[in-house]
Amino acid sequence: MPNGLNLRTALLLLVPPMLWAGNAVVGRLVSTLVPPITLNFLRWALAFVILLPLAGWVLRRGSGLWPHWKRFVVLGLLGVGAYNALQYLALQTSTPLNVTLVASSTPVFMLGIGWLCFGQRVSLRQMAGAFLSIAGVLLVLSRGQWALLAQVELVPGDLYVLLATLAWAFYSWMLSQAKEPPSIRQDWAAFLMGQIIFGLGWSGLFAASEWALTDAQITWGWPLAAALLYVAVGPAILAYRCWGLGVQRAGPAVAGFFSNLTPLFAALLSAAFLGELPQLYHALAFVLIVGGIVVSSRRQA
Repeated sequence: MPNGLNLRTALLLLVPPMLWAGNAVVGRLVSTLVPPITLNFLRWALAFVILLPLAGWVLRRGSGLWPHWKRFVVLGLLGVGAYNALQYLALQTSTPLNVTLVASSTPVFMLGIGWLCFGQRVSLRQMAGAFLSIAGVLLVLSRGQWALLAQVELVPGDLYVLLATLAWAFYSWMLSQAKEPPSIRQDWAAFLMGQIIFGLGWSGLFAASEWALTDAQITWGWPLAAALLYVAVGPAILAYRCWGLGVQRAGPAVAGFFSNLTPLFAALLSAAFLGELPQLYHALAFVLIVGGIVVSSRRQA
């Protein structure tokens, strides 16, 4: 059960948004070098190799993983196979700042999924915060022109991010339900490796479909190699480790608040590396989204 938020847990939950912001920028930078779904597969294949010396034992028949294979199949689909593949796909038609801002609706999805699927109660204060956050997302989707909402045509990237956010909400709530044996649950490398094993199956299937249905090509070189190393070590291994531990300690709803820091880091990195300066509506959307989560996270006196 979650134990609440303390300084150590808060520091843990600060790491993922910093790394995920960099992930969005790197994904945009290499979008012309590697297809998005293939990038996700290569990322997790490299993460698998890196973790093999630490958690290779989980592959053994008696490791305790296989009696829970159905759970890990779903975790692998949501967290490894779908989430980042959809995010990289979104970056083909959207900017890192837009992607991370739309993804800031994650806490709203956390509340909804928790209520619908995990029996969590939602207060009026949380609902008010959710409306503020949704307003922020709509502001991004309409590109700051509210009058266009009635006729807005979403770019594919915006829809992909919303699907990714839904997958991440399910994934985070599943993380909060401890159903694995202690030998796996308490070994972070083994727990992540269990997800990667099945996630590679999903991401490999998606990547094969990408190559079969599109004119996919890879431009190998040092830029792509460096990008793969970053997204495998940082946003994959380190961020997933910190996020999983933070969710266990603080709970999905509280952890979801920290994901809203990602747009702040993404804005700074985009300005530094891509020359994509934030617009006024980005700032207003960020205020709405964060304000909504602050309202929804406050407890009644």
